[in-house]
This record gives sequence, C-alpha cells and structure tokens, in this order.
Amino acid sequence: MSFTRTLRAVGGVVVAGALLFGAAPAAVADQDRDDQWPLKAFDATSIWKESTGKGVTVAVIDDPINGSHPDLTGNVLPGKSFIDGGLGDHKSTGDHGTGMASLIAGHGHGGGNADGVMGLAPDAHILPVGRPQVGVGVDNSGPGEWIKYAVDQGASVINMSIGPSYLSDSDKSALAYAAQKDVLIVAASGNDGEDKLGDLAASPGVVAVGAVDKTGKVWSKSNSGRQLMLSAPGVEITSASATAGQYRLANGTSDATAYVSAAAALLRSKFPDLSAGQIANRLVKSAGLPSGKAGLPLPDSHYGYGFIQPLKALTAEIPAGSKNGPLKTPKAEPKLPAGGYQAGEQAESGLSAGAIVGIAVGVLAVVSIVVIVVVVSRKKDGRNGPPPGGPGGFDAPGFAPQQPGPYQQPGPYPQQGAYQQPGAYQQYGASGAYPSAPPVQPPPGQ
Repeated sequence: MSFTRTLRAVGGVVVAGALLFGAAPAAVADQDRDDQWPLKAFDATSIWKESTGKGVTVAVIDDPINGSHPDLTGNVLPGKSFIDGGLGDHKSTGDHGTGMASLIAGHGHGGGNADGVMGLAPDAHILPVGRPQVGVGVDNSGPGEWIKYAVDQGASVINMSIGPSYLSDSDKSALAYAAQKDVLIVAASGNDGEDKLGDLAASPGVVAVGAVDKTGKVWSKSNSGRQLMLSAPGVEITSASATAGQYRLANGTSDATAYVSAAAALLRSKFPDLSAGQIANRLVKSAGLPSGKAGLPLPDSHYGYGFIQPLKALTAEIPAGSKNGPLKTPKAEPKLPAGGYQAGEQAESGLSAGAIVGIAVGVLAVVSIVVIVVVVSRKKDGRNGPPPGGPGGFDAPGFAPQQPGPYQQPGPYPQQGAYQQPGAYQQYGASGAYPSAPPVQPPPGQ
C-alpha cells in the first residue's frame, strides 16, 4: 500500500507529501523562513506595503487550529470544533489546519518576527472551523453547516483545502447562502492527478485552485477540469505544524488554496467595497502563465486563468467589472415551507393559498355538474333508444378521436460525474514562472 493510501485507510484523510521536522536552533528556524519560496516569488515585502489583510477574517474549514502556536498567537479566533462542539482554536491530532492557517496569517516569532513562518496576509484573522474526520467524533454535520457557521461568524473568505466526495442539497444551499452574503469560497482541486475536480471545487460560486511549482509548471498530481479558476504555489511548501517548534513540508493543492485565500484577504482589506466576484476578477485579470504558455486559451483545465500574482492584483488598474465577476451564481433548490404555505403567504405562482383553494373548489363544482348531466343524458338515451340515423355519437364518421403521436423520448441529458456515495472527506495536502526575489522582511509593526 502506498504512503498516501496508507494515510487514507487509517484516517480517512490524505495529507499529500506532509513531512515534519522537529524543533531546532535559531539558525534552522531562519532556514524555515528562507524555505518559504512563494513569499520571495510573490515579493511579499512589496505586497505588505499595499496590504497585510488587516480587518479581514478568513475561515479555515479543516482540522482544529493551534491558536497558541508562536507563529499564530493573536491571529486565531476561538471558532468552533464540529468534532466535539468545543472551540476550534485548540490543538488537535491533525497538523493540516494549523499549516493552512500559517500560510494565510502566520506572523513568525522571535526577534523582529524573523523566525518561523510568515503568512501572505499576516494581519488577517483566522476563524477555525474544525470538521470531523471519518470515524472521529460523534458530530454528523457536513459542509453546509460548516459553511453557514463561517458566514454567520463574519468571515468574508472561506478556505476549504478539503474535498467532500458528495454535496447534499443542504450543502448546495449553503453555497448559495454564502454567495448571497458576499463571501468568497476558495477550494482545492484535489491531489489525484485526474482530469476531474471534486464536487465542491466544481460547484458554481467556488474558486477552484490547482498547484504549480517554482517554475510555474503544473504539479503532476494537481487535478484539472474546466471549472478550475486559478493556480498557486503548492510544491515544497513549508508551513507550521500544530506542535510548537515543528514545521511541515508538503506538496499539494491545499497549500495552493491557502495562498489564494490569503491573496483574497489582501484584496478584501485594500478594496473593501468590491464584491466577492470582483475580488475574484482582480485575481483572474492579474494572473500569469509560465514562459511558453502565453498563447494558451483561457481558462485552461490545468492552469485556470493562470497562477496568482498578488502584487499585480493589488496595484494594477483593473476595472471592477460585474458583481459576480468570473463566478457563476450557485442556486439552492426551492423547498416548500414546513406545513405548506400558510394563509397570507405567496406561492411561486403569485397566488395566495386561499385563491388556490377557491379555484380548486370551483373546478370541482364544474366537474360535478358535467358528470351529472352526462349520467342523466345516458339514462334518457337508454329509455328512448339510439339517436336517429343509427349508431353515432363518438363513433360517428368525422368524429373519430385523433390517435396520439408516438411518444417522444427526451433528448440526452448532459453527462454528469458518477454519483459519489457520501464518504471520507479527502483533505488535500497542498501549484507562471515565479521570479526570484530578495529575502522577505516582516511587514512594519510585526
């Protein structure tokens, strides 16, 4: 059994390429910062002169997050754990949530915050939404509850580095609820190397993210599909572990998703009047492609519109565009209120319940009268014999009923992905060419 399959079989979760290395002296801690190549590629020092994500809350739906980690202290809200109903900012057995939070809003530690890892939006707040793994905890909640909780708690960006294998009607309604509340949802495309996105990433209103490496080349295991919107660094990514003093090294679309969520937080902080769709528009219009891919028709199933360039997204002259931008509007299935429509409520047809009942009664009365007339007429005909001229009625010439035409089969329905039975929530471990840049300095005030 492969390493990835072993993780899936044991915990119902995949953390692609995750490695841990223990606490180390300051020189090695500095190496952790040096290993954060995306910050250099993004020119984070220049980015933080434009925005640090201050005033923005990013919900991280993942493992509970260690809010007392030295690289995250002060940036993690209490949140909620849907595993046991407790708080979401307490350390759990999983490292993944803490790692994603650190890529978004880590601020480092030590003198001048020069040690540990920095997030791309170091002044953003993280709302931890701890979701249960398969077979862990007793909570029966799903993506819909997690998303709705994050929206109701004031998150304007939701990071979902996970891939539910199935979305229920209530989950889809939650996506529509988030869109109605102007919340941007960013989701990982998946780490299977397949030409198919997960149900969540493929949903309308969701920014689906793939992973690229340092050269801007698509990571070989990054899932692709026509709904893919953006790509971001997801190869050899250093992030915080849930255990203080330890760090992770990972490949995968999870990390790429966290970077896109962080970029969205930077934009929502600098442009608070832009809608979620207009934020996505700035990310799309400023995205780049590696050399040799300049003429690629967009969106591409592997790159989307390209890899994010946060500094350009923050500084370029980009028209706001329509409210929805590149996002499709998610729609929830309409549901009849419990107990049906009450007096005074309007049905979708615009008629009140009383009017509908009145019409039904009137139709019933007319039908009853017709039946009585027909019965009386037939009895009379039975007494008087057949009408003059011999057999007639509906069998008379010229009144033969029209034969119905052949039944028309409906045209073929659009092919959909195979139905996925509810099962494990796959957690995606975290990708153009990014230019080299000078060492990254913490933003002022850190």
